[in-house]
Amino acid sequence: MEAPLTVAFDVARALGRPWPVPLEEVVSVRPFHDVYAVGPGRGWRRLTHSRRFTATGAGTLVEEQVDWATALPGPLGRVVDPLLRRRVRRAMTVHLDGYAAAAARRALDVVQVVGAALVDGDRVLVAQRSSGPYDGCWEFPGGKVEPEEEELAALVREIGEELGVAVVPQAFLGEVVLDGVVAGGLPGASTLRVWSARVETGSEVTAHEHSELRWLTADELESLDWIPADRPLLPAVRALLGRR
Repeated sequence: MEAPLTVAFDVARALGRPWPVPLEEVVSVRPFHDVYAVGPGRGWRRLTHSRRFTATGAGTLVEEQVDWATALPGPLGRVVDPLLRRRVRRAMTVHLDGYAAAAARRALDVVQVVGAALVDGDRVLVAQRSSGPYDGCWEFPGGKVEPEEEELAALVREIGEELGVAVVPQAFLGEVVLDGVVAGGLPGASTLRVWSARVETGSEVTAHEHSELRWLTADELESLDWIPADRPLLPAVRALLGRR
């Protein structure tokens, strides 16, 4: 049999959970009576449709896969299997077209927020909020992406406004999908996406919008009172600092 069918595209990130590891789900396990099934008799033992979500720097990667087992042996199985594969591919294409369209509509309602884990050697910069629902809590600096603005351009702009420095984004660390209350008062659903970054040589960070800034090692991160949006990303930041 050929490799499993997979399809990938950028989809709205509104699944309501962080991404410590790729999320996998089984969409359905179907018997032989199914829209995908073709061929004679009761030869179809099983058909499993699964979906895998992975956060990437370019967006959420969605991979869909269909696996099946058939009781048809020998030459008949070799003839029918490609026929089933073509039927499955057509059905998946229709399904994914609708899925992508729904995701694009959903993305219009999601507030995109970007953050930066600014790294200097084995330390990362953290910032204390000076107002809002989580006044006094700690976060990675960043802010809202404006309409039609690229995420990394927004990251550079926001850090310049908040800290007065130019930064160079580097590795994508992860994302967390939150409602507006947890995100700190932003309306509707919001998605926080965080990259590691470095401050350009010769620049010095200044707290323009925060009450305090600190450079911390990996072992010191857990000692702070973090906003809920950023806490799920701490393992990725600790791993990043541990590699240095």
